[in-house]
Amino acid sequence: MNAQHVAQSEQVKALVTRQKWGPIGLLIAVLIYLLYAWDAFNMTEVLGKARMEKGVLLLSDAIAHKVHVVQDLRRDQFSVSVEGERTATYDESRPMPAWVQGGSTDFQVSLSDGYRVVVKDRQVRYQVPGYGDVLIEIDAKALSLTLPPGQTALPDGFRFGPTKFDARPQFNQRLQVSRSKIEVHRYFFGWENFWFPFRSAFHGLSVSELWTLTQSSERVDPTTSNVALMIDHFWNNPDWQHGIIAVAIFETVLMAVLGTMTAAIIALPLAFIAARNFNPEATSRFLIRRVFDFVRGIDTLIWSLIFIRAFGLGPLTGIMAIAVTDAGSFGKLFSEAMENVDNKQIQGIEATGANRVQKYRYGVLPQLMPVFLSQFLYWMESNMRSATVIGALGAGGIGLVLVETMRTQRDWENVFYIIVLTILMVVIMDSLSGRLRQRLITGGKPR
Repeated sequence: MNAQHVAQSEQVKALVTRQKWGPIGLLIAVLIYLLYAWDAFNMTEVLGKARMEKGVLLLSDAIAHKVHVVQDLRRDQFSVSVEGERTATYDESRPMPAWVQGGSTDFQVSLSDGYRVVVKDRQVRYQVPGYGDVLIEIDAKALSLTLPPGQTALPDGFRFGPTKFDARPQFNQRLQVSRSKIEVHRYFFGWENFWFPFRSAFHGLSVSELWTLTQSSERVDPTTSNVALMIDHFWNNPDWQHGIIAVAIFETVLMAVLGTMTAAIIALPLAFIAARNFNPEATSRFLIRRVFDFVRGIDTLIWSLIFIRAFGLGPLTGIMAIAVTDAGSFGKLFSEAMENVDNKQIQGIEATGANRVQKYRYGVLPQLMPVFLSQFLYWMESNMRSATVIGALGAGGIGLVLVETMRTQRDWENVFYIIVLTILMVVIMDSLSGRLRQRLITGGKPR
């Protein structure tokens, strides 16, 4: 082996070594950064303080509802209600569920899988299958607990103190006892009163029963038809606010579309001034480009706070915030696209004797339209999400409704409902923008 072959062999070995240790070194650097970030954000302490049980409760409230069986010992009141709402309380017009028997001071609640709560004379007997009966006696000063014979400790999910007993052996049931109240929760999968309010004449009816009412000549309300009354009860449902949410979604779409269109209309003529091949004047190009940098350098949220001061709360604030921010982004993108146009097509149009307007119309715009439309549709789709966020600050729309619903910290099923609608809105806009892009840019049929 001569010296040349030895040198080539050493070069190959060096190259293989670099290719081998390069990715390994990059992986080590990433791991070191992640360890630093973990320590810098004190993730160990943060995770230690996390209350996962509260997250489980919020999730359960988002996908299920509960019926409250409550005995108020101080006021000597007994009630059975959906989600603890006064407007959804069972009474003479709506008999209690079959799994609740009795009332006042003595009652029984049958839960799933053999669990049962029996209340009599300020004593609560909790029948737990496979464990026995747990007896809680309520005194004016403290609670006392008696375990079943042979048992020395409470099962998992049970907690007892001098002032409170709390048991949740399963996801779908809970018992809470204090010196002033006995409360039993039974969970049911699904959203309660979604279609009609609890007090509506249509509440609890099956699809076939509702269909029969739509075809019947006998009216539930003599002043209006059954169909119109159904629509009114659904649209004005006070628990789910379908009508208010529909208007809020329309406002969000309006903010996104009008804001994006306004930004494109403002940016297009300014982009010609910022493009080097259309404007030889360096000073004006520099100034316009700095304006673009300024307006897009400030986030949409900041602009929305500024315009709230100027225009107050409402969709106009969201429209202006989106328009100003996107005008800078569109201006930069449009001007860069203009600088990349093919001059041969423009020269061909000029050779026909076309004036400046015709040169732009037939030589420039056909090359730019695919880029413009693609960017416009993308930003309009993105602004659906932006409009939701800035709406939460007071610009209106679905974002504001979402924040107001979250403030109650109890209607998490309503929060989940709004989030699902928001995701559907973005998905629909993504689908429509894809179809429009396929139709307008390529001229083909949408796939």
